Formats: sequence, C-alpha cells, structure tokens
Amino acid sequence: MTIEDVQKHQDHREIPIDHVGITDIRWPIVVLDRDRGEQRTVATFQMSVDLPKEFKGTHMSRFVTILSDYSHEITAERMPAIIREIQQRLEAEKAHMEVRFPYFMEKHAPSTGAVSLMDYDCAFLIAADGDEIDFVLEVTVPVTSLCPCSKAVSDYGAHNQRGYITLKVRPRKLDDMSFTHVWLEELVELAESAGSAPIYPLLKRQDERFVTMQAYDNPVFVEDMVRNAAVALRADERLVWYEVAAVNDESIHNHKAFAVTTWDRP
Repeated sequence: MTIEDVQKHQDHREIPIDHVGITDIRWPIVVLDRDRGEQRTVATFQMSVDLPKEFKGTHMSRFVTILSDYSHEITAERMPAIIREIQQRLEAEKAHMEVRFPYFMEKHAPSTGAVSLMDYDCAFLIAADGDEIDFVLEVTVPVTSLCPCSKAVSDYGAHNQRGYITLKVRPRKLDDMSFTHVWLEELVELAESAGSAPIYPLLKRQDERFVTMQAYDNPVFVEDMVRNAAVALRADERLVWYEVAAVNDESIHNHKAFAVTTWDRP
C-alpha cells in the first residue's frame, strides 16, 4: 500500500517559513563537568528548519528520529553533527536547535564551608545556514545586587534584591565542526563576580552575615553588572562575540531594571 506524503504537496500561497519544527521535547544529555568529568541532565529541545514557499509542510517525525539516533550520545561536542543531520534529513538550507537544561554546581558557604548544590539555567544554541555552523553558550545566573544610590543617600542600610545575569558567548571556531571549549563553570563564576554577592542554596548565620556585608561593600547598578561581566569576557581570547543582560527584581520599585550590552571581536 502506498501512503501519500502530504507534506511534499505543493503550496500555492508562496510564503516561505523561517522556522518550523518541534519544541518542548525533553531528552537526556551529557554535559562536560569541570570537576567531575561529565554531568548527566535532562534538556528541553527546540528543533526547526526553514521551509521553502513551494512545500506544504516539513517532516516533524524526523526530528525525533534524529534525537533517538543520537540517544545517550548527545553532548555539546556532538551538536554540530546533529545540526548537520537535521539539515540533511529534512532537506533544509537552514536548521536551528536550542538545548536548554539545568546544570548543577557544588557551592561552599563563604564562612562555614557548608556544601550544597546550586542549579543554573544553561543552553546550547546552534544553527546551520548552508555550510556555516554557529554555536552559542548561554547561562543565567542569579546574584544579589545592592543599589549604590540607596547606599549613598541613606543613613543606614540600602535596598537590595535578586538580580539575574545572562551571558551568551560565541566561542572561536576551530574548524567546520568544532569550537573552542569554554566551561559552563567559568561563565557562572564570571557572572557571580559581576554582582554585589553570589546566591547560595545553603547558608548558616555566619554565612548570612558574610554575604550581607559583602553585598553592602560591593554596590552595583544593572549598568555596573553588565559592564563588569563585559570587561572579563572581552579579555577572553577564546570568545568572538558576547551578549550580557542583567535584570533586577527591584525591591522598592514597581518595576524591574535591566541593561544589555553586546560586542563583536574586531
């Protein structure tokens, strides 16, 4: 019996589609861990291709087939091969994939040394356009931020809040299928150093005292946070592009504050 391939029917509206594919599918992946060699986690995938104006649809099942074929071998190092596979199997000029996952790091409280695990939202963003492949690392790191203005004008205390610093970095390309390695831990530590104080999952009283005073001694605006991170990223020769974004959940205002800066290496 012959089964009709409806997706390959011609479409007469002559409208190309930039992205069509699947999203919100979870799959196990392996991430290189600076301290333990590797870390297994579960990622949420978005996979898409472009669709020329003459075709009615794409073949959605092929995305899942590709994930299944790479099952237990999905790592950052395999991403270029996977994106090429998407291009080839779906007969597409362009392909995109977002791989978002929690990454855990061991944190030591600053005074007592109490050990606990902290999770960070991370992502691999990869795209192919013809022969070119692009790869971007993304991390979002919570920090404490304390307002310099509030500290300067107050007799005591200063308003402080949770902030989030998101780093997107493009590592230098080594060849058509590989990029310079950048540890996720490096990006997390860099972002934490750009705020007033880090966030910890476990703090004793001595630690709370330390962190409170650390934040008071290091007041920063959102502008300071993105600039602090940008200076460090710009000095890293492994990177050819970055975007730094900071958002504060303002504690005394009915709004959030944000700042963004981007840079391309000349």
